[in-house]
Amino acid sequence: MDNREEVREFLTSRRANITPERAGLPSGSRRRVPGLRRSEVAALADMSVEYYAKLERGHLAGVSPAVLEAVARVLQLDDAERAHLLNLARAADGSDTLTRPRRHSTRQWKPHRSLQWTLDAIIAGPAFVRNGRMDILAANQLARAFYTDVYATPGNQANLARFNFLDPASRCFYPDWDTFADVAVAILRTEAGRNPHDKDLHDLVGELSTRSVEFRTRWGAHDVRHHGTGTKRFHHPVVGELTLAYEGLDMAAEPGLTLTIYTAEPGSLSEECLRLLASWAATQEADTATEPFTTG
Repeated sequence: MDNREEVREFLTSRRANITPERAGLPSGSRRRVPGLRRSEVAALADMSVEYYAKLERGHLAGVSPAVLEAVARVLQLDDAERAHLLNLARAADGSDTLTRPRRHSTRQWKPHRSLQWTLDAIIAGPAFVRNGRMDILAANQLARAFYTDVYATPGNQANLARFNFLDPASRCFYPDWDTFADVAVAILRTEAGRNPHDKDLHDLVGELSTRSVEFRTRWGAHDVRHHGTGTKRFHHPVVGELTLAYEGLDMAAEPGLTLTIYTAEPGSLSEECLRLLASWAATQEADTATEPFTTG
């Protein structure tokens, strides 16, 4: 992905979101662009129009933190958008190439056995490790049962974004499908800012853009967000409706990977459903282990 194009489209989209009223300016009349003009952003950020225009054309290499902070302030970026802008600047500058955490290739990385032991020790809720491309790289038994529809279709390649946009089963699994779709794209867009030269990510975005209008529209919005904690609703094909809280934890020992754990409120119907799902998963695994070997 071309970093300058990413910078240009991100800054342009954020500028379009800020009305003159939000920026404390008179709205005026006969405005030909949505949001603020470049000249207005430049004036509010205390820089020349020519310099801001250069930034918006994608030239962030060597830009000082103070300038980036001024732009973020004027465009009223939230924490996730501000972090995204800084990541874009680092990628453009290239100064952190040697210190940037190595991003894992799905085809090469395998969980250390102690990590799998840790996942397996979590028995009350689904727990799994994903990368910024939303590949599920490791999971406990309950997570594999929870995402049975994701694993059921080989074309999903255990990737939550592919499942979300390309598998019809996701429309049932995610009652709030639009929200999940927004989050999936925001996660991928954030990863693109952190790691613009990831070929696997480039290929995934190209595939989803080609095959899904819903993805293509959302990708063009350039929205990013932090995705660390919250509550989500699901409809599992075996146990039905679930409302689960989640925590996403960055893994210090494996930069670029996130450990996600889902839990249910104690004493709730969802907690009972998770117990039923765990029982079902254990039965399925036992049945698979005892299947007789046959030859064609």
